[in-house]
Amino acid sequence: MAKFKLLTDLQDSYNELVYKVSWPSKKDLANSTVIVMVASILMAIVIWAIDVVFDSVMNLIYSL
Repeated sequence: MAKFKLLTDLQDSYNELVYKVSWPSKKDLANSTVIVMVASILMAIVIWAIDVVFDSVMNLIYSL
């Protein structure tokens, strides 16, 4: 009985994936990729800047 439930679940998952999921167009996907890349680069720059400031403050404190 469990074997038939597994097959039914797999078939339902396949049908949902093929017929009910809305896939983005290539243009939408490219735009989203650019947005994610830009956001990632900006976050990396912010984290790097915080690290540099923190390192400078800690070096100042330890040099006293």
